[in-house]
Amino acid sequence: MQLTARQASAQDRDALIEAFCAASVDEVVTAWVLEGQPDAGFRTAFVPGLVDRALRDDEIWVAGADEDLWSVSIWQRVTSVERFVAEAVEARTLAVKAPAVRPLRRAAFVTELLAREHPREFPHHYLQVIVTMPEHRGQGAGAAILTHRLRAASETGIPVFLEASTERSARLYTRSGFTRTGATHTLPEKGPTLIPMWFHP
Repeated sequence: MQLTARQASAQDRDALIEAFCAASVDEVVTAWVLEGQPDAGFRTAFVPGLVDRALRDDEIWVAGADEDLWSVSIWQRVTSVERFVAEAVEARTLAVKAPAVRPLRRAAFVTELLAREHPREFPHHYLQVIVTMPEHRGQGAGAAILTHRLRAASETGIPVFLEASTERSARLYTRSGFTRTGATHTLPEKGPTLIPMWFHP
């Protein structure tokens, strides 16, 4: 079966939302944010907003067989940390308005961490997230996206940054040419440890 990687468009919006919801619910950071409150607007508000913003401001790259979406990823081109700071302020405002909603509090912590710790080496591409449908994991869809995007990064000479959320994913990224920065960021309340990594062409 031939896997292909391509950039998604607005015509893919509904399929992207459906695939992202199914593929990300057990991703470790998402699972930590939603722990105990899995329906806190994730499917109805957060994912549609994330997809709409990425289609407008960033690039969504997908891979799969034929028209099926197996993996979904969001890539940003970063030239400053202004966007991260603005998103952290937005998330904190929501958390303050609803202090009893734990997912909002945890989401605010993550966005504030990213705004504070995101590297100041500009420009670079940021692999914000990559998720794969459970039934298609281990079949090369995520690798197909990475191979395609890292080839493009090598052609332009622009590095790529990401935070691996597990040791297993860090090993996979290492095999693709990423290296660890040496720093890690452990989320509170028994949350996962984020592992910053760079790909320098």
